Amino acid sequence: MPYAHITGWGMSVPEPVLTNDDLSKMVDTNDEWIRARTGIRERHIARDNEFPSTLGVNAAIKALQVANLRPTDLDLIICTSSSPEYFFPATACLIQDQLGASKAGAFDLLAACTGFIFAMNMAAQSIRSGSIKNALVVGTETLSRFMNWKDRSTCILFGDGAGAFVLQASDQPGGILSAVMHSDGSGADSLSLPAGGARLPATEATVHDGKHFVHMDGKEVYRFATRVMGHAAHEALDIANLTTDDIQWIIPHQANYRIIESAARYLKMPLDKFVINVERYGNTSTASIPIATVEAIEKGQLKAGDKVVFVGFGAGLTWGALTAEWSGPLPAGRAVHPEQYRRLARVRSLYRRIVRIIEGIIFGRES
Repeated sequence: MPYAHITGWGMSVPEPVLTNDDLSKMVDTNDEWIRARTGIRERHIARDNEFPSTLGVNAAIKALQVANLRPTDLDLIICTSSSPEYFFPATACLIQDQLGASKAGAFDLLAACTGFIFAMNMAAQSIRSGSIKNALVVGTETLSRFMNWKDRSTCILFGDGAGAFVLQASDQPGGILSAVMHSDGSGADSLSLPAGGARLPATEATVHDGKHFVHMDGKEVYRFATRVMGHAAHEALDIANLTTDDIQWIIPHQANYRIIESAARYLKMPLDKFVINVERYGNTSTASIPIATVEAIEKGQLKAGDKVVFVGFGAGLTWGALTAEWSGPLPAGRAVHPEQYRRLARVRSLYRRIVRIIEGIIFGRES
């Protein structure tokens, strides 16, 4: 049975930055209040021409470059997002087309902020089963589009961005070691986007009542998160026959500094073993774990041979954890250039659309 290794990584965040001082001009809040309760100092906000797919593709290109893989080498693309581009088609399909990953199946996985852990587990299981060799997992968000900028309990928390991992099959031990996934739908109302689905389709009333914005019971989510984060990490460690002494790094979902502190106390681990960057990005939901991982690598913190725990929680309610032995890129041949495939993909996509139009005209006449 092959092992599933993380061999590539990349991140992409919009350039515009919204600071706490900027927010204080929009809503009744201030920098001190926000930082004391969340640890957040600033967050990145997508421009009008930036979407989950475009941010996701930028992160994916970087991850493929690290892994030295062509988009056409991919067998599977899983995109996880709390702010997908559309209900359907899947954002993963848009990413597949923009990358030029012509041989890859693609689908979206929705588990809110825990989605990246769930998607990593699904990709790893597919590799270990022998059904695929190369997978791309993308967490991408433009949650700023779903914020009520008059609600200080939510608008201060979230930011936009994307992160991506490449997973590859290898006969060398290591890679993804264990994972746990949990859910409790009885807490679904604690964190939700109420309208726009089949229960509350978009109407003038749902727009007027602000039902298309994120709604959150902050106290309940905080209690839930502080209860499950450390427990999930312990579960994943137990399955991998590891203890906290074996772990070099914990990379948690970056939702709130105080929640991360609580997890550290539960695990009886020092905070300097936790990768934390929530102060500069806020809660980027599914993108937070890969963004934090990329920065840990760039800073020289996460190295080959290190054992790491990824742990998160989110709406649903969902929570989970995953352990891995970090290896880095697999040995490869000559360098490839994934960016070139993106340029070719635009031409191929336009060609396929033209062909479909012509076929529609021809078969329409025949019928």
